[in-house]
Amino acid sequence: MALSESSPGPLGKGPVGTGPGQGRAPRTNPMKGKVPMRGRVARAGETPASTGNVANIVTVIRILLAPLFMWLLLVDDGKDGLLRYLAAGLFVLAIVTDSVDGLLARRQNLVTDFGKLLDPIADKVLIGGALVALSILGELPWWVTIVILVREVGITVYRFIALRDRVIPASWLGKVKTTFQAIAIAFALTPIYQWLPMPWWPGFVDILNAVLMSIALVLTVVSGIEFLWQARKAGRAKP
Repeated sequence: MALSESSPGPLGKGPVGTGPGQGRAPRTNPMKGKVPMRGRVARAGETPASTGNVANIVTVIRILLAPLFMWLLLVDDGKDGLLRYLAAGLFVLAIVTDSVDGLLARRQNLVTDFGKLLDPIADKVLIGGALVALSILGELPWWVTIVILVREVGITVYRFIALRDRVIPASWLGKVKTTFQAIAIAFALTPIYQWLPMPWWPGFVDILNAVLMSIALVLTVVSGIEFLWQARKAGRAKP
């Protein structure tokens, strides 16, 4: 006998097609297994962190400081006045906050892929902006600026391409390179010869700046080669 819509189902559990959950797909939670759009902004925890968390905000502020200190440096036009000192101070402040956003991200567990990518970009914008401004003022050979910028821009483009597979964080050698770049540029930006009484000190300052910038240049090239070598090895190891 054929079952009708009112016929009892198997084991007497109710009519076929009319009981709870019968005749339709089971309910599922659409958010299960997905990362929520909102996350933690400042507080510590184990839940996913928001892309707009406080550590990433500090990184964005560092990027926004670059055009400001470049403008101050160019307006001073090599006169080594108050604007020059303000530009140097903003550069140092922006570089020092690099450790601030990293500390916040690690201590509060706010590390995100966006932050890993944005942090080295902030360093490159600050370093590149300072180098270009110094070259415009005639205080740094353009070929030095070009070599460093080609390396930095090339590695950044490679990171974006590699995003399809993974986020590549900065290596220890890359961090050492960035530190020496920051030190060399800070000395180049700050007219410290004005603080020194002896007449032969200005020549010494020029030699010191040249040595620091040369070390930064060598580390820039070597770290770029090391980065590409490690990325090539990782690509080969990937199944």
